[in-house]
Amino acid sequence: MSRRGRVTVGVLVGVFLLFTLLGWGIDAYTDYLWFNEVDFTSVFSGVLLTRLLLFLVIGLAVALIIAGNLYLAYRLRPLLRPHSAEQATLERYRMILAPRLGTWIAVLTVIIGFFAGLSAQGRWKDWMLFRNGGSFGVQDPEHKVDVGWYIFDYPMLRYVLGVAFTVVVLSVLGSLAMHYIFGGVRLQGVGDRMTTGARAHLTSLVALFVLLKAVAYVLDRRALLLEQHVSPGLYGAGYTDVNALMPAKEILAYISIVVAIAIIVFSNAGMRNLVWPGVSLALLAISAVAIGGIYPLAVQNFSVKPSLSEKEAPYIQRSIDATRQAFGLENTEVAPYRANTVVPPSTLTANTSAQNARLIDPQLVSQAFTQSQQSRGFYDFGAKLDVDRYTVDNKTGDYVVGVREINDDKLTTQQRNWLNRHTVYTHGYGLVAAPANRFSGGLPCFVSGFLGDDRPTGCSSATEEIKVEQPRIYYGEQSTEYAIVGQENKDRRVEFDRPQEDNNNAEELYTYTGSGGVSIGSFFRRLVFAIKNTESNFVLSDAVNADSKLMYIREPRERVAKVAPFLTIDGDPYPAAVDGRIVWILDGYTTSATYPYAQKINLATETQDELTGQGQFALARDDVNYMRNSVKATVDAYDGTVKLYEFDDNDPVLKAWNKAFGGDLIIPKAETPASLAAHFRYPQDLFKVQRNLLTRFHVTDPQAFFSGQDFWQVPNAPDAPSSNQKQPPFYLNVQMPEQEQTRFQLTAGVTPANRENLAALISGSYVDNKPVIQVLELPDQTVTPGPVQVHQKMTANASVRQEITLLSNNSQSQVLYGNLLTLPVEGGVLYVEPVYVKPGNQENAAPQLQKILMSYGDGGTYVVLANNLQDGLQQLVQQGKAAQSGNNNTGNTNNPPGNTDNPPPANLTGELAQAAAALDTAIANVKSAQQSGDFAAYGKALSELDTAMNNFQNAQKAANGTPAPNASATPSGSAAPTPTPSG
Repeated sequence: MSRRGRVTVGVLVGVFLLFTLLGWGIDAYTDYLWFNEVDFTSVFSGVLLTRLLLFLVIGLAVALIIAGNLYLAYRLRPLLRPHSAEQATLERYRMILAPRLGTWIAVLTVIIGFFAGLSAQGRWKDWMLFRNGGSFGVQDPEHKVDVGWYIFDYPMLRYVLGVAFTVVVLSVLGSLAMHYIFGGVRLQGVGDRMTTGARAHLTSLVALFVLLKAVAYVLDRRALLLEQHVSPGLYGAGYTDVNALMPAKEILAYISIVVAIAIIVFSNAGMRNLVWPGVSLALLAISAVAIGGIYPLAVQNFSVKPSLSEKEAPYIQRSIDATRQAFGLENTEVAPYRANTVVPPSTLTANTSAQNARLIDPQLVSQAFTQSQQSRGFYDFGAKLDVDRYTVDNKTGDYVVGVREINDDKLTTQQRNWLNRHTVYTHGYGLVAAPANRFSGGLPCFVSGFLGDDRPTGCSSATEEIKVEQPRIYYGEQSTEYAIVGQENKDRRVEFDRPQEDNNNAEELYTYTGSGGVSIGSFFRRLVFAIKNTESNFVLSDAVNADSKLMYIREPRERVAKVAPFLTIDGDPYPAAVDGRIVWILDGYTTSATYPYAQKINLATETQDELTGQGQFALARDDVNYMRNSVKATVDAYDGTVKLYEFDDNDPVLKAWNKAFGGDLIIPKAETPASLAAHFRYPQDLFKVQRNLLTRFHVTDPQAFFSGQDFWQVPNAPDAPSSNQKQPPFYLNVQMPEQEQTRFQLTAGVTPANRENLAALISGSYVDNKPVIQVLELPDQTVTPGPVQVHQKMTANASVRQEITLLSNNSQSQVLYGNLLTLPVEGGVLYVEPVYVKPGNQENAAPQLQKILMSYGDGGTYVVLANNLQDGLQQLVQQGKAAQSGNNNTGNTNNPPGNTDNPPPANLTGELAQAAAALDTAIANVKSAQQSGDFAAYGKALSELDTAMNNFQNAQKAANGTPAPNASATPSGSAAPTPTPSG
């Protein structure tokens, strides 16, 4: 290469390195500024220094060992090489290598060391746990070794062993090549094919490899407790592993040591040839196949398989016990629930759990929140809202909550310029809440979060509101862009805050005064962030000045994950009003994949259901067999402050991480504010994992587990069973059987494997801030339908089907089914499913809650489609009384004309004829309003249809001599449905 070519290459390489190092430097500097803002610099420095240490130590060690072997091979070269055609051919290579041998070795080993270091720095988590791990206080059932060894020590030891194997193999290959090039190893010619020095060098490396294999056999004996061996499909060492494979690996470890010694002795001190060392290696290979492969296979086929359940029973028991311990299921409360009450009892209307059934589906009312509480087109509440509990008017109940954020995708073209996106539209405003069991005109009844005069009237009787002193949302789930705040532009506030209360067309402006954000007042910092974001406005725009602060990494889940990279963050953060501020609450999990005998699961697979991707984040595809909800994290919506509160104070993994970062990273559980703890809820992703595991591991008898006949399964989404999307669990504020008081809990129903009837109800809740899993197990012979079955039965009811057809208005409206709740009340099972209607010709129209679909007992006999919860309970009770009094009409009492189950008389007279005529008129009005596209008129027509239908029912019963129920009865705090414009 010419001088000019060398200069060109050097310049290109220099420019590449400059930009690469510049990018790394800027990323590291901006990360440091961010960690300094949130006061977690110990995490930044701890992770960075650990990664640098591993990169340098492992990379340097690998490079030096390989370089040393290559140089040794060169030093052991023969001074006189026999003349041959082979040696003449190799001379050209020696002429190239010899003058700059040190340079060649250095370049090659530096490259190898660099990649080894890159691999090592990714193991910083394993190293930190290895250095700071402690004891679990639990021993594995086979080797009697503390579980902490498997969690903290084993992963790092296995990695170091892998590095050692790699170094030895590369050293053997490199040394062999060096010996061959410089004549220490020959393929042709008279005499020995290998010099004494080359033989000693290479055989020593081979012997070292065999010794490492002995160490691997020792680790493999314990690793058997982590692999899938136990039948049927369980993890851990089974009968064959314990009685054949473990002894085999121990024997092979001793054989490996003997073979390594034999290689050294026979190659150098004895016969000084490679025949007997080769024989020794061959014997090791044969032993590995015979002792480690054929013998265990024979034991499995001829001893274990003929009596598989009996042989594997003790090891199945080990796997059951370990799995329940690893996932926090060992103290699961199991109670029988007979569910033998199939006729709705008269006490049903007074049952607190039935009255507290959640009607508002957080997945379906987001658009209603947006339209009723939006005030500006760019405000949004996200795809799915959250459920929490609050005390309003001295009554504690569950509320559907959301925060009013700015959605950048909804900004107009003019609003999307850089100045507006990053300096004007910087934050949302307000937490909005609505009671979960009240609605009016198809819309929620809001009790907080109002902007101006857009609060619905005639809906809620609450005299209190859920108020916050600082309602601004600078950190939220839709805060994907960076924001520049705090700047003053010629003494004028520039941030859009909210519409003025007395003039909705005018805007109030605001200047951020909190502690959040990184100061970018200096030119150097503005230049750094201009390069990082490839945006020249950081240094050119007047909107960025000495008072400016930059907010970035604003999404709560991403924010906590960066502060605590050792945690797995739950996929559903939720906002809460705590001490006058809006905070995001997130659940953090400590996980591991090396808990002996525990079942290994994939987090992404086990936590996926109907809501994943629709406002709920999917978890990473990590395989784990240990999981604890160890941390409750909070992110302040105004200043972005991140706090990590200890929740499981007995988790050794969390203690190890806290120790690794100085011991003060996690706030002790005792210091958790009571006002914050009042909003803690059982985490969804952990509950899904536990629920799925309980479908099998509720069986604790190994023989029954082996047969699998008592296994359960999670049902599919009831309204779309063919989608293969699992039904999600639901938050409810109810009192289950065997519970002393009402709890805010996460509940789910499960069905027997390959069947559709209900098998059990699983709930997760907190008692004295400690997690409790409860299982209500129904008898095996129960005929109580499961969620999919009961939805099909309810919607197939003739009168229900007819009313749903009216609601859909010949498919011009879309009928949507909300969360199907399963409630064990009064000795039976009550199903509650809200029915929403969304106009088909209005894409952005909010679904309105129009009816409540309810069932009790066996799911087919007692079904109602009511206007509200209280009416539905009353109708179920009336059906039960009619059945007990011998009345053959046990179907739905809410029967309009045309119902084939109970057709009206052909000749109508008097009040009945007037009611029928009014019903026909109401149906016509609904169709007309639907076709016109007038959403307000459509809601009004539906309300009039409800009234007309009730009047017809009462007139029909009066004509038949049956006392009519009080049609005007409504739940406490609820009003009769009235149309409310959705905006």
